[in-house]
Amino acid sequence: MEGLDVNQIHRDLVDLNSKLQRMVDVIEVVKDRQEMMADDIAKIKNAVYNPDEGIYARLRELEGWKQTTSKIMWIFATSLIGLVTAMLLSDVLRG
Repeated sequence: MEGLDVNQIHRDLVDLNSKLQRMVDVIEVVKDRQEMMADDIAKIKNAVYNPDEGIYARLRELEGWKQTTSKIMWIFATSLIGLVTAMLLSDVLRG
């Protein structure tokens, strides 16, 4: 009977060892994926917050361009209105 108990214990230990090995393998996979995620998050952070090329820098640049374009459009519109008004006044005064 002792032989059967030793064999059963041996099988249980082998089974336990294989389950522990699978668990270690899964933990390694999780660890590798966690490292990949950390790298990806670092890349995202760099893409967003980089002061020279990040998203915020690009938005700042676009906002500056928008303000400049808006000023130019107002200058153009005001000049056009002034020219039209000057033409109308010169026609009225001539005629």
